[in-house]
Order: sequence, then structure tokens, then C-alpha cells
Amino acid sequence: MDVLNEMTLSFSSKSMNENFARAAVSAFVLPLDPTINELADIKTAVSEAVTNAVIHGYEYGEGIITVNAKICAGGRIVIKVKDKGKGIEDVKQALEPLFSTVGGERAGLGFAVMQSFMDTLKVKSRPGNGTVVTMEKFIIRRSAHSEVMSNDKNRPENV
Repeated sequence: MDVLNEMTLSFSSKSMNENFARAAVSAFVLPLDPTINELADIKTAVSEAVTNAVIHGYEYGEGIITVNAKICAGGRIVIKVKDKGKGIEDVKQALEPLFSTVGGERAGLGFAVMQSFMDTLKVKSRPGNGTVVTMEKFIIRRSAHSEVMSNDKNRPENV
């Protein structure tokens, strides 16, 4: 994987930080010149992953959520959302639409939403050890500005 840029954020598993995570990842991918729809897809997927970590991973307390984003060659964006919460007993079941371990107003569509908005979704989890959600999206190059990200020697600070 040819990584052109990378960032990592860590924050408390408070629902108020979901907006922070989506805004940070959104700003990070802007050099690729995504469309409004591509940006909305990424923001929604990050929101869902962070919300899952808050609600399910740390349902009985508070912990740290880490978001790592990489811009790779070819316009590939890789985003990992990691928690060290309770983990998922059955990942295959959790990926089923409408499945939720929390009753009430939760629809159980978080993973389905992530899958529909991103090109790939992988979920790794172990009970008691947390969960890592890895999502990828490909952004098609549309401008000279996004070309800068694909060829590091052309970056303004190197000219």
C-alpha cells in the first residue's frame, strides 16, 4: 500500500465527538477533490462507525476511540475506527441488517449503511478486546489539485 498521507485521532467515546471525527476525516480527504456525494458517503460511514463504538463498544462506560485515515496511491482512502470496548460476539450476525444488541430506537443498520457508502468494509472483533472497522473508498481524480496528492514531488513545499 503506497501511503501518501496519514492521520490518527484519539478521543473519548462520547457521542458529542462523532461530529468531530467526521469533520476531521472529511477535511483530511479534501486534497483528493471528492464530489459532495463522495464526501457525504465518507462522513456518514465514519459517523456510523464512531456511533457503534460509543453505543455498543463502550455501552457500560467510557473509553478511547481511535480513527486512522490514509490517502493511498490511486485515490484510495482507508479509514479505521478502533475501540477497546466489549467487542462483538458474532461479527457475521452483527453485519446482518436490522440486527442490534441494543433495543429501543436503534435500527441495527450501522454496518449496512457503512457497506452501502464505502467500497469495502471489514470488521474484526474479539469479545473483551474491542473492534476494528476498516473501510475503503476510491476517489476518482478530477482536478490538478488532486493530482498533487498522487505525486509527492510536485507538492508545493518541494518545488
